[in-house]
Amino acid sequence: MNESKLPKNARILIVRISAIGDVLHSTSVVHNLKRLCPSCHITWLVSPPASLLLEGNPDIDRLLVWDRRPFDDAARHLDVRRLYHALKEARRLLAPYKFDIALDIQGLFLSGLLTHMSHASRRIGIHERHEGNFLFMTEMAPDIPNRHKIRRYMTALYPLGIEASDFRPGLVLNLPEEAIHFAQTLLAKHGIVSHDPARPLLLINVRTTWPDKNWPPEYFGRALNELPSDIQIVFTGAPADTPYIETAQRAMGSRPSLSLAGKTNLLQLAGVFHEADLLLTGDTGPLYIAEAVGLPTLSLWGPTHPDIYGPLTKGHHFILTPNDCHACCKTKCRHKTNACMNAIEPSVVKTALLNLLEPPTGKA
Repeated sequence: MNESKLPKNARILIVRISAIGDVLHSTSVVHNLKRLCPSCHITWLVSPPASLLLEGNPDIDRLLVWDRRPFDDAARHLDVRRLYHALKEARRLLAPYKFDIALDIQGLFLSGLLTHMSHASRRIGIHERHEGNFLFMTEMAPDIPNRHKIRRYMTALYPLGIEASDFRPGLVLNLPEEAIHFAQTLLAKHGIVSHDPARPLLLINVRTTWPDKNWPPEYFGRALNELPSDIQIVFTGAPADTPYIETAQRAMGSRPSLSLAGKTNLLQLAGVFHEADLLLTGDTGPLYIAEAVGLPTLSLWGPTHPDIYGPLTKGHHFILTPNDCHACCKTKCRHKTNACMNAIEPSVVKTALLNLLEPPTGKA
């Protein structure tokens, strides 16, 4: 690291306003920044609900929460007045503070505009997207051939004298004791035992935010219905995930399971993850919450690839689609078939689960 490029006690603004997985990815960047430059003062501008995952983060000195959802709704409806008021609120949040450096590790037009509002003398962007973001930057981080998102986000630190060789992987999430206690109480209420080597706790997340990253819910059920009875199966998710969970449960026949959909916020969900032995999921935010709390995972990949998005720490296992068409990184399948995810056979997932849970290995 070349410390001469970063003044002592530098006031640094991080702009990464969403989404859950990407915000958690960005905690790795901020942790390395604080580790290498402990005297710097870090402010992070973020939007709910991801903001909940940054509360109490030891690497963040100040958290500024700006809700981008009214802005997004106004943009969808071309409501200029509401757009103006949403941005005015962001400006109000930033106005009391002075920043030497602002790092935009989102790469959007909106994040660029917010970064510009900081009035930092150095505004550094990354080569991530092409939405006019560079117009708001005073400099751009170098592009790199590595595709992984975290390593690409890390390039924002290169102009500060931090090099790729300085990077240490790992996400940061402060998990309060009350979230763990909530999870223990909730699970016990439903007769679920945690940290019992004889009865491993398998969590299932059936939905993602991208339609084409979703494995069919009935496939989940087929992969789970013949697992040994000593494996406890608990579904997690948002209230909107309930119909898909119910489809998976029907495909499980008489195999017992529990759904906690809609019964936790993000921190409470992290508490549930803390109590479990393995998470089965697609490429979505809960995968990275699991990584942050040390829960091993088995994740399913089609339109995205673990070389781009997957956990960089140990204890995580991937099943890649055998389909020829994959890793397109499109939010909707251009063929309208979701063939890549559908090509993952339930029997393959079942075998992988058995290998990871029988004999039970506990938490890595």
